[in-house]
Amino acid sequence: MQTKTPIRDLQHIPAALQPLMNALCEVGADLSRTIQRGPLGGALGAEVGANTGGDTQKALDVMADEAFAARLATADVRWFASEEQDSVVELDPKGRFALAIDPLDGSSNIEVNVSIGTIFSIFEAKEDGDASFLRPAHEQLGGGYIIYGPQTMLVVTFGKGTQEYLLDPDSKQFVLTQEAVMVPSSAREFAINASNYRHWSKPIRAYIDDCIAGDEGPREKNFNMRWVASLVAETHRIISRGGVFLYPADSRKGYEKGRLRMVYECAPIAFVIEQAGGSATDAQDRILDKSATELHARTPFVFGSTDKVSRVAAYHDLPEQEVNALFGNRGLFRV
Repeated sequence: MQTKTPIRDLQHIPAALQPLMNALCEVGADLSRTIQRGPLGGALGAEVGANTGGDTQKALDVMADEAFAARLATADVRWFASEEQDSVVELDPKGRFALAIDPLDGSSNIEVNVSIGTIFSIFEAKEDGDASFLRPAHEQLGGGYIIYGPQTMLVVTFGKGTQEYLLDPDSKQFVLTQEAVMVPSSAREFAINASNYRHWSKPIRAYIDDCIAGDEGPREKNFNMRWVASLVAETHRIISRGGVFLYPADSRKGYEKGRLRMVYECAPIAFVIEQAGGSATDAQDRILDKSATELHARTPFVFGSTDKVSRVAAYHDLPEQEVNALFGNRGLFRV
């Protein structure tokens, strides 16, 4: 009898990457079940330490990190770079690939039953571990995420469009549901943490002010604001409904380059979004043209429907006096 693979439909996955993707999805399916069990599976949201970036680690963060590392060691992966670890780990000296991963994105939402996920990026392995990841993001062979929500889904690209797979709770396999995901262009939604308004640059404030002004402002239409504090959840909403996500740089110490990590979060999400017809920038320049200077380097991140991402960049091109005028006339709390 033929053994079932974790992914049922493999036609869009390059043959060389199928063992790696099956390994990711095998662990993802196990994590999905653990997450569904919630407190029945233990104190998954308990704080157990902090990672190299100073973010609090939850029990499930560590559990996910260990599970992926163990399984990928037999999936042709030489170099393993995890957001939960300080440095690159060599899994298989003969492996052909390098994999960067955020094992559990949005872990602050574990205990409130909000969607969380896994983000991953695949490169061809070089002889040096760090060099395998500190390279232009457009050199990715694959990138994507698994979202653990009411449905567990895999959204992934290998450079020929973006595909979506659903974890069938009966067969325990990921089943292809969309062969060519496209970011809708018509949404009137933006996602940003408005509590940081006072720390943003003038172009970001001006852009958000004009959205908040609604049909009485220069955009002449009403917008809705969203914020989940889970990058995977934000991405999946934009993949499904369109709109724009912003995590800009701001004036706080430690946030001068934003808070999201280039290697583990922004590069793979940018790859997925661009292959789905959207755009992804650091508020001005294309993310996929950038290279991280260190494993845990951060970058501002703006992605979503192309027209909205381009408009954010345009606000940064305005003369200083025009941005000042926008900021002075239409503040977030004065419209």
